[in-house]
Amino acid sequence: MDPSRPVSRGPTTLVSSDVSTDPDRGQIHRFTVGPALRGERLDRAIASSLPDLSRSRVQALLEAGRVLVDRRPGRASLRLKGGEELEVTVPPPEPAIPEPENLPLSVLHEDRDLLVLDKPAGVVVHPAAGHARGTLVNALLHHVSGLSGVGGVLRPGIVHRLDKETSGCLVVAKNDAALLALQRAFQARSVEKTYLAIVHGHPPPVGRLETLHARHPRDRKRFTGRTGTGKPAVTTWRVRTLLHGAALLEVGLETGRTHQIRVHLSELGHPLVGDTLYGGTRKGDARVKTVQTRLGRQALHAWKLAFPHPRTGRPVRCEAPVPRDLREAIDALGRAR
Repeated sequence: MDPSRPVSRGPTTLVSSDVSTDPDRGQIHRFTVGPALRGERLDRAIASSLPDLSRSRVQALLEAGRVLVDRRPGRASLRLKGGEELEVTVPPPEPAIPEPENLPLSVLHEDRDLLVLDKPAGVVVHPAAGHARGTLVNALLHHVSGLSGVGGVLRPGIVHRLDKETSGCLVVAKNDAALLALQRAFQARSVEKTYLAIVHGHPPPVGRLETLHARHPRDRKRFTGRTGTGKPAVTTWRVRTLLHGAALLEVGLETGRTHQIRVHLSELGHPLVGDTLYGGTRKGDARVKTVQTRLGRQALHAWKLAFPHPRTGRPVRCEAPVPRDLREAIDALGRAR
């Protein structure tokens, strides 16, 4: 039997023997490796046992020497033998209070209660690990007086989010009353969200996907609809144009789960062109591959947004122009014969 492979299909998490908090070092987890994890990689075992930590975060802790195996620094690739004593120290999070920055904003609609912005691809919505500056929130704090503290100091005014590489419509509340009303509208599904997406292959002309939605059990960066537990997720689509090796879709969201469109289209078998996380760079002919290399991001644009105004109840409808990089991608692919 290969000693580098697990010999059991039993529990895949470590047994915690002690958890303590040190005001200077942070939270300290101590584990004992059971026989079911014999042959498992150290980083995978820790990530499965501490679900609040992504695997990349675990690897960063390993590189910083914050993971000890039998009192010695561990390596991510170390294969466990069973019986080891592990100590994982998670330092306290550093406060990330956003600072105002004079960055450009593309405003589609503005009144005393809210703004609707056209977020460019490549811009993060709010500060997070690795993105302390240059975010949409940093720009908003400079351009909108009195925004600081609306809904909290770390994400002031943010009602919903778009992925870093997704462009298009994003609504921001200017006061707490507007924020609460808009959040309720999203929860009640009274917000119309329409996206444009370029996907691999030619899906059916119209369709609707309704699944549960949860974090992927083996990759903490991803989500999946192939799960028996989770929150409901509903996505609809209509093919606007069949392209060479791809298709331009109009996508509707009835719910707003993290990565929802990316997950549903990938699991349908037609991932977004350029989506490195959900398989959108592993398919396609030479022309599609050339286009996605030039595009350099997932081909997704939050095209239209409609919602009841939080003060008047009247409909607000906004449309973000299709960005140049997506127009060039569509032109380069050309209509399918």
